[in-house]
Amino acid sequence: MNEKFLKEMFNSSKSPVIDFGSADISQEAQKLAGKLSISGVQPKLSVKLDKKQNMLIVVNEGGEYLLKPQTPAFAHIPENEQCCMDIAQELNIDVPPHCLLPLKDKSLAYVVKRFDREKGTKIHQEDFAQILEENDKYKGSVEQIGRKLKEISSAPGYDAQLLFERVVLNFILGNGDAHLKNYSISYKGDNRRLSPAYDIVCSRLAILKEKEESAININGKKSRLLKADFDKLAEYLNVPVKVRYENFGKKFDTMKRIIKASQIDKAGQAKFLDIIKERSRRLELSE
Repeated sequence: MNEKFLKEMFNSSKSPVIDFGSADISQEAQKLAGKLSISGVQPKLSVKLDKKQNMLIVVNEGGEYLLKPQTPAFAHIPENEQCCMDIAQELNIDVPPHCLLPLKDKSLAYVVKRFDREKGTKIHQEDFAQILEENDKYKGSVEQIGRKLKEISSAPGYDAQLLFERVVLNFILGNGDAHLKNYSISYKGDNRRLSPAYDIVCSRLAILKEKEESAININGKKSRLLKADFDKLAEYLNVPVKVRYENFGKKFDTMKRIIKASQIDKAGQAKFLDIIKERSRRLELSE
């Protein structure tokens, strides 16, 4: 990690250490009920930087970062999420600073800076399960999110475009687990905007028997999605034709470079690239 990134992420010139390992992370037994979900079984720890020791420590309050360690249920999710978030950032999707750090036992954990904190002050957030008053995060549709977003947002047209781009990105990257809780709004005084993107993983890479391509409906569908479905969504959101896919065309080599440089194993890299190729073809995107 270069000094500029360390300054942005940790306000430090040195990468912090973590003095605990996977075995030290207490996990209550988590049972998979209903839909197989990555977010439902992956532990998340709230941590902050102890500047004197240059160490990330677990805290109940005042956390500055979320730390996601390895989970037995799904292999190498931290490496997966780091790679997907790197791709998102490269494709001009707004994401918080993030990185991989080794735990004491040398296993890698994904660390992301909290965007709901600013200089120690909490920034109010609401995800769309809360906003839509929906108890089941897998119910509903992107259209419902878009309609409510345009009612609430201080920049409704632009936020609708950003929402559309994130839905397209999740499809391209094989993220079939982007549910209502994975989209939210940040409230800063009178300014109400779509929050930065988060929890982006290639679930298709982790869940071998995943059946659905989208966690919530797009044009009334969760599977066998085609460009026509995304165009219908774009029309519903009033996203201009010329900007719909401009961040995604001719970007295969960019995504390939990031995947090849990632900590994902070689077999996983090859499979990930196949997923992206197949999804890009369905969206009729040029490589």
